[in-house]
Amino acid sequence: MTAVVASDPAVARPAATRIATSLVESVAGVLAGRHDQIEVAAACVLAGGHLLIEDLPGVGKTLLAQSMAASVGGSFARVQGTSDLLPADVVGSLAPTPEGLGLHFRPGPVFANVVLFDELNRANPRTQSALLEVMEEGHVTVDGHTHPVPTPFVVVATQNPVEMAGTYPLAEGVTDRFMATISLGRTSVEEEVDVLTGRRGRTQLAHVGRIASLGELAAARSAVQGVHLAEPVARYAVALLHATRAHPRVRVGASTRAGVSMVALARAFAVLSDRDFVAPHDVSRAAECSLPHRVAVTGHEHGAAAEVVAECLAAVPAPRR
Repeated sequence: MTAVVASDPAVARPAATRIATSLVESVAGVLAGRHDQIEVAAACVLAGGHLLIEDLPGVGKTLLAQSMAASVGGSFARVQGTSDLLPADVVGSLAPTPEGLGLHFRPGPVFANVVLFDELNRANPRTQSALLEVMEEGHVTVDGHTHPVPTPFVVVATQNPVEMAGTYPLAEGVTDRFMATISLGRTSVEEEVDVLTGRRGRTQLAHVGRIASLGELAAARSAVQGVHLAEPVARYAVALLHATRAHPRVRVGASTRAGVSMVALARAFAVLSDRDFVAPHDVSRAAECSLPHRVAVTGHEHGAAAEVVAECLAAVPAPRR
């Protein structure tokens, strides 16, 4: 078990680093390769955000989400996206009491610490929109009454390529709720051998243990929020946002909320690197996975938004310490 995160910032940040590295190691024991993507996922959890995993079926999207949930501990729920899924199936609904004398709120699967929404883009747009409130505010409103979800609260969603049959494009409001987006890609030959022989993969999922208590995770998140962001680095982050808005291929550039998510993720990357300050390369790394899904480009070429963000990173000079 990881040491308890203390309230003293001088102690809290190293303890948060231990939790972050333990989370990466735990997931890496199940998922073959993809170390960079696992670090992004861990940073997203430590930064208090939600994660969207985009890729073809069968590359480990669901396995990554399940191993993250097992490592974090707490309650876990899974939602399978289908075209006939209703908002009430996700957030909950009013149901008759056992006595039949009235109605009471029956919580949906979002009332868990870690929620895996598998194949989110197979759910219809109305059901996708049901996630907006709970992902942003941490509560659900039904019939005028607000019901808070457990804390910490993390949504890990997967989606298939939009070219696949039976999928709906995610609305911009929905994608904006995700702090980061990653794509796993194919494994190498040696990594695929590890999966087939059982050294990695689903067979290892049962051996994943909780790396920290929920209280320790909450304290680690507080430590991440306290990582120092110097004025020149903050201005660098803002310059990247403005570069996306001025890019000739962009219809809608990154918002201020995108900048907040980018900086939060950069702080988590700093903690992963055992630092108490954000470096410019933390911001640039965060931009690569927190901005493309928030940038609307002309045309629909696959990967166009990522190309735009890469061009902006190349055009905006990073500050030197």
